[in-house]
Amino acid sequence: MAELIEYKCPSCNGQLEFNSTVQKMKCPFCESEFDVATLMSYDQQLENPQQDNMTWETQAGSEWQSGEADGMKVYKCQSCGGEVVADATTSATHCPYCDNPVVMTGNFSGDMKPDYVIPFKLDKEAAKNALKNHLNGRKLLPKVFKDENHIDEIKGVYVPVWLFDAEADGNILYKGEKVRTWQDSQFRYTERNFYSIVRQGTLDFEHVPVDGSTKMQDELMQSIEPYNFKDAVPFQTAYLSGYLADKYDVTAEDSVDTANKRIKNTTEQAFRDTVQGYSTVTRESGHINLNNAKAKYALYPVWILNTSWNNNK
Repeated sequence: MAELIEYKCPSCNGQLEFNSTVQKMKCPFCESEFDVATLMSYDQQLENPQQDNMTWETQAGSEWQSGEADGMKVYKCQSCGGEVVADATTSATHCPYCDNPVVMTGNFSGDMKPDYVIPFKLDKEAAKNALKNHLNGRKLLPKVFKDENHIDEIKGVYVPVWLFDAEADGNILYKGEKVRTWQDSQFRYTERNFYSIVRQGTLDFEHVPVDGSTKMQDELMQSIEPYNFKDAVPFQTAYLSGYLADKYDVTAEDSVDTANKRIKNTTEQAFRDTVQGYSTVTRESGHINLNNAKAKYALYPVWILNTSWNNNK
């Protein structure tokens, strides 16, 4: 027994019929016409959608060599539980995130050594001056934000960041519609044409950052992006002298979903931006595959100032 195949109209979802006069599939409801081969290809893509393949090699960082971490101390906040690392010449008395007291818990050990670090370029005085210039002229700002002694509490902290590199291969199917209207002395006419639009291509992503610290809000880190990775150098403990470094508490594996979301959104938007000249465009199906997807571990410099206002920090 022959299998009966039904084709739905992409325009109105009505059942299509083959019209022998025009030699095309035609919708008896909206009268749209479709080439048979194109319609079969369109239906195959809709019926057999491919899933995204966005997997990563997340082995980032390297093992500490013998003696590399000598003299580095760990301070733990008794309030938020955060841990920061400093060299022997830098003492920490308050948490850079919540400003509560911290206690030294011993010598640093464990975790992976960062692959890269972007060293601080501005010293504390330059950071203070930049903040005062930012606050200058804001008449309604409470005095506590401008207090000189308070601004002295600004701290330089290296924030752990996972960096994701990948090639994103995308294949996305859209349905486009072009609408043309005109009128004569008696009637107003509307013509609707529907199109199957395919976009394929590859986008290269380098150093897509994901914050590796739960203490530093992702929105804050994203607000100061992008960092210039040309300033990055291979990690050396000497760059920590005089500064604090946060220990990551979000692993590279736990950061993959955020990286995938950023890469997928950017890829889909880049493809969508090339689909122009249509009255409406609807995404029908699509998938994204990642190639050479690897993660790296870096420390990014951030100046942090905590302010208490109405019993909130």
